[in-house]
Amino acid sequence: MKKSGTELYIGLMSGTSLDGVDAVLLHAEASGRVHALAHEYQPFGPELRAELLALNSPGDNELQRAALAANAIARAYAQACRSLLTTQRLVPQEIRALGAHGQTVRHRPGEFDGTGFTLQLLNAPLLAELSGIAVVHDLRSRDLAVGGQGAPLVPAFHRAVLAQDGTDVVVLNVGGISNVSLLWADGRSGGFDCGPGNCLMDGWVHRHQGADYDASGLWAAQGQVHAGLLDALLAEPYFRQAPPRSTGRDLFHLGWLDARIAAHAPRISAVDVQATLLELSALCVLDSLVAFAPGAWRELLVCGGGAFNDTLLKRLQALLPTVAVRTTAAKGLPPMQVEGAAFAWLAMRHVRGLPGNLPAATGASGDRVLGSYTPT
Repeated sequence: MKKSGTELYIGLMSGTSLDGVDAVLLHAEASGRVHALAHEYQPFGPELRAELLALNSPGDNELQRAALAANAIARAYAQACRSLLTTQRLVPQEIRALGAHGQTVRHRPGEFDGTGFTLQLLNAPLLAELSGIAVVHDLRSRDLAVGGQGAPLVPAFHRAVLAQDGTDVVVLNVGGISNVSLLWADGRSGGFDCGPGNCLMDGWVHRHQGADYDASGLWAAQGQVHAGLLDALLAEPYFRQAPPRSTGRDLFHLGWLDARIAAHAPRISAVDVQATLLELSALCVLDSLVAFAPGAWRELLVCGGGAFNDTLLKRLQALLPTVAVRTTAAKGLPPMQVEGAAFAWLAMRHVRGLPGNLPAATGASGDRVLGSYTPT
């Protein structure tokens, strides 16, 4: 499969949806051009998922619990690698490196002391031992060290693989949190986190129906948007914060939602809350583009789990009637492979000594090679 002068990388990504890890095999040419070749998904068990969700908030014995969760994440990542290698008939020695994001449990850039912190749980040495592959990890801290948010990191990758000559394109990743990459036709790039993507909808449907997510947004489609609750949700100051900006479950969680329901819609039905949350996810994208990203946008390419929420995609299309809303599959990159491929690409950039951040998106004071390297 690998030709002379090319390399294979694996990207491992588990996002704020907390559902599991996506492993993507990436073929990197000497020129820097890349191609996603294969994908495997490894779900988190219910106990690990519950522990990761709990670690997003202060609690008892956090240091020990976080360390043990980091071990469990390494094992889940290693299993995803083994499955991917088996299906592709590869051995670890054929992979140059893994780009392993780890699981974000706290994200507070710029806070407290001016630098703040971002915390992704992963025992990288254990992953290197279990996989037999070198690991590039801790991919956000260097950006924070030079004044950045450490997020979003994917815009540089999106520019490399999804930009189109003569067209202003937005790439929208809808994971637990939604973020946009702005790819202007003149070569400028940018990006920022919009707000909640799936995290509130997933949490609400799990609470009321026991499902992990609202398949195709069908439950939300049965409800009615509650204007008073929607206004209260949109009053969150984050939505008016100018980029560079990033967010996570530190802010957008069910406790945040419950407080606003109690204050503004105490008698609302569960299904109407779900409809209102979907509208919030759509409007925080629209409003942020209008306020902070003027452009002659012609295409919105959607990736992440939200790309399979047909109700959300239809609402985005209605809100953006002059923009073609479609998934990244239309460009040859399946929606669930995009972020994994991005972190494989970041591993390739690290190995080759090339910067991986985009200061226009993160707010960093300069380009930096991202990550730490743990050899086998």
